[in-house]
Amino acid sequence: MSSSEPTPGPPPGCGPIRHGEPRFPKDAFAGTAAYYARYRVPYPNVLLADLLDRARVAGKGRLLDLACGPGRIALAFASSFREIWAVDLEAEMIEEGRREAARRGLANLRWEVAMAESFEAPAASFELVAIGEAFHRLDQPRVAAQALRWLRPGGALATLGCHGILSGREPWQKLVVQTVHKWTGRPAGAAGPSEPGTPENGPEDAEKVMREAGFVAVGSHPFVQPQEWTTEAILGYLYSTSVCSRRVLGKRAEPFEAELRAALLAHDPRGVFREDMRWGYTFGRKAE
Repeated sequence: MSSSEPTPGPPPGCGPIRHGEPRFPKDAFAGTAAYYARYRVPYPNVLLADLLDRARVAGKGRLLDLACGPGRIALAFASSFREIWAVDLEAEMIEEGRREAARRGLANLRWEVAMAESFEAPAASFELVAIGEAFHRLDQPRVAAQALRWLRPGGALATLGCHGILSGREPWQKLVVQTVHKWTGRPAGAAGPSEPGTPENGPEDAEKVMREAGFVAVGSHPFVQPQEWTTEAILGYLYSTSVCSRRVLGKRAEPFEAELRAALLAHDPRGVFREDMRWGYTFGRKAE
């Protein structure tokens, strides 16, 4: 088989998980940090403002951005908290976040490499604990219980996410899914919110976990925003995922990219691809 031919079989880290049984390898996102920081679409301002309002953030408290990646939530909320702790398992992600914080001149962010499940923090020390596009990868009951302890009375836990390209409804997104399937062996149509390939990662499941942990005022809040993609942005997004990173593709990355570019441009020679992107967050409050 030549290097230009797809190799069957699922990529690392996309098997199913159950609550309390995360099965993703520690290096699932190795080599993706720069793509993640550049090509993941920012959380909509309307979503962030709604969350801050619902969480009753006054600007003097502390935020924990847990499983933070390159700090997309931490960086977006830098002006809304006195102090922010950003924690992620992968050092590469933390370094990417540190670089961007330095570039922006932000001095109120504290970065730490640690597993969400083993991270330690003082009780009642945070105003908000936020988990962006990562809750499905964690031991959810354990993390929710820890968050309840870390939060001050009246503080909140929020899990944020979106439906990515691989779970989109547009014809061009189905084309992307088919091409990814061909080159990675990942079943087409199995995509889910944020990072595909895992059951029990919808808002109803997060709500159930939060209620069982003892949170009150639990609910999910959806938002839809128009989004325009270029071919470069689509490829960059795919390379930011654990299921279609350049590491997963290996020597197949270049032929994969050439085939996807050709398919997308055949679909729309302008190279512009639109969708109504679905976002949301699930919220729970610690009782006063």
